[in-house]
Amino acid sequence: MAGLAFEGPNPDVDVLDGINGLAKDAPHWVNKAMEYIGEYGIIAGLGVLCLIAWWSARRRPGAPAAVAGLVWAPLAAGIALLANIPIRSFVERPRPFKDHAGLEVLIPGKSDFSFVSDHATLTMAVGVGLFIAHRKFGLLGILLALAEGFCRVYMGVHYPTDVIGGFALGTAVALLLAPLAQAMLVPLTTAISRSKLAWLVCAPGAGADADGEAGQDGEGSRVVATGSAMRRGNKERDKDLAA
Repeated sequence: MAGLAFEGPNPDVDVLDGINGLAKDAPHWVNKAMEYIGEYGIIAGLGVLCLIAWWSARRRPGAPAAVAGLVWAPLAAGIALLANIPIRSFVERPRPFKDHAGLEVLIPGKSDFSFVSDHATLTMAVGVGLFIAHRKFGLLGILLALAEGFCRVYMGVHYPTDVIGGFALGTAVALLLAPLAQAMLVPLTTAISRSKLAWLVCAPGAGADADGEAGQDGEGSRVVATGSAMRRGNKERDKDLAA
């Protein structure tokens, strides 16, 4: 299939020229930084964010279910990337620098098709997957995904619609398959929480039940102890009255 080429005014190309034009006027070190950030840095940042979210989820009530939600984020990214393979082969859209001379291309030599952007697909799938599991971390992940999309256009390797398509694909996979993924992952993480690898899904003292029941912390233990003492006192009082 031809690569989504249109006659006449093309807002897609206009936005590409406007954003990529920033790279033409930027200092060399800025472009080198954008090259690294857009190719590797944001993906690495999402990886760190997932680790922080996992560490936090282990300490929450219902830790296995919370961890299962976080595991889905990178899995969703992998499934979305696999789904993109036939899409790219069907659309066969060339990279923008092959059809439009004068772009400032920060990473030359890319020969694969442009629609949809793998980087945009991956980062948004992770961001939305995180959002399903934890709102705060998810919002940070989505912001990183949006920054990734900007970087891909800035670098001259994708059209804006390549990025938007990637965002849509990543979001769709993360949202639509989340219920099925949770149904499969929660029993798995719950089983792990009862094994020698329990530390992977549940920090010491955190709730281990998937339904969100918390484990007894220090305060809970004091409440239970107080209740037991009161029951013993009541029993002793009853015995005295009976005597």
